[in-house]
Amino acid sequence: MSREVGTKKWGIGRLAIYLFLTVISFFSIFPFYWMFVMATSPSSAYNSIPPTIIPGDQLVANFKKVLEMIPFFQSMVNTLIVCLTVTIVVLFISSLAGFAFAKFKFPGKNILFFSILFTIVIPPQLGLIPQYLLVAKAGLLDHLFAAMILFFLNPLGIFLMRQYVNQSVPDELIEAAKLDGCSNFRIYRSVVLPIILPAFATLGIIVFTSVWGEFLWQFTVLRDPESYTIQVALASLNNTNKVDFGMLLSGVFWATVPLLIVFLIFNKLFISSIAEGSVK
Repeated sequence: MSREVGTKKWGIGRLAIYLFLTVISFFSIFPFYWMFVMATSPSSAYNSIPPTIIPGDQLVANFKKVLEMIPFFQSMVNTLIVCLTVTIVVLFISSLAGFAFAKFKFPGKNILFFSILFTIVIPPQLGLIPQYLLVAKAGLLDHLFAAMILFFLNPLGIFLMRQYVNQSVPDELIEAAKLDGCSNFRIYRSVVLPIILPAFATLGIIVFTSVWGEFLWQFTVLRDPESYTIQVALASLNNTNKVDFGMLLSGVFWATVPLLIVFLIFNKLFISSIAEGSVK
């Protein structure tokens, strides 16, 4: 009798959890679905009452308008170059710094680490003008490198890597590698890197998506349409008095597709990293 009651309670509890997750998933996915609906509909559907919730047949037509207004594919290539370069550099610097902060002792280590973390709370808008002046004096305006340079040092990435290395890489393994004659960089490359690959996937997705969605700094330093990233190019579609929302959201929809592809490719490593961290 008690087993039947326990099974019934477990079934009701699981049903409630699944129902809750379904509702949350619906509210999370609906904005993307609505964006797709608007991308396939004429501009008039944006303010229609009742709202349009069924996809239309204007996806190709709206996207053709986007191609006529902005260098969409060139902007996508520029964005991919910026995001991939920043992601690779951040992973390299953050993992090296995280390894050093986690496994080495040197004077001022804690002060330096907390100084890096403190920069997270500083609003990026405060440094916009001096950073722009430095980039302008260096002659980097309208160069993609100018859109990358501010994001190479990632305090959150350093913190995440330090925590992951500290918990996942045993000190005994480091000492054994040193006894075998490995240099510090050889230990990083041959011992640490294979262990922290799940954290690489997590940090990589975070950095890639954040840089992909960055607008303010890129809008400030990129003025030539040939150097536009996709966010700056899409913003130029909104400069007219009468905005074609179907065209605008069609561009936004296709600009979102690479992010979904990146997440689908690395989601297993991303989930395994989260699961491993929760178990530890």
